[in-house]
Amino acid sequence: MSKKIRVLLVDDHALVRRGFQMILAAEEDMEVVGEAADGRAAIELAEQLQPDVVVMDVAMPGLNGIEATRRLVEALPRSRVLALSMHKDSVYVREILRAGARGYLLKDAFDRDLVAAVRAVARGEAYLSPSVSEAVLSDYRKQVVDPVDLLTSREREILQMLAEGKTNKEIAATLNLSVYTVDAHRGRIMEKLNLHSIGELVRFALRKGLID
Repeated sequence: MSKKIRVLLVDDHALVRRGFQMILAAEEDMEVVGEAADGRAAIELAEQLQPDVVVMDVAMPGLNGIEATRRLVEALPRSRVLALSMHKDSVYVREILRAGARGYLLKDAFDRDLVAAVRAVARGEAYLSPSVSEAVLSDYRKQVVDPVDLLTSREREILQMLAEGKTNKEIAATLNLSVYTVDAHRGRIMEKLNLHSIGELVRFALRKGLID
């Protein structure tokens, strides 16, 4: 029998992970090797387990699926990411595909779509839920330069945490940085994105699909 596709499931809802685990475990050519509830844990686990496919929820607290995908693809080019979301808006699709995901599946898809998507991505092919394909195509036709591209990976991470309402002190503690460093990052983020208040920053993060 050929080698099984090793899958890592990443979603902040245990119930969702359990459902996907059951669907994939029923397939002879797949095995779920691990589960993570957020982006940071996903990267750590992926480095340990070296899965073939990472099924990655897009919107998660702490470190979202977009940023986690960007880091994962850089650290583990052989692990392929299949994004998972309830959103069919082009912004979510565009951001995670640009981060390096190979597929995008809506959470309300049928079981057989999940299985087909995992197989396609494992083979190195792209997979898009039919209802998001149109959004992606029309978005690519616009081809606009995105201000998020101006930010470093650390700045994008801090942007998300600020948008989630965390204080400089809380961010500093989570990321093992000094409050002074976080404050400097925050200033650079505001400057690069031409934002002038936390309210504007939150609206920007919402628009970009960085927070729900």
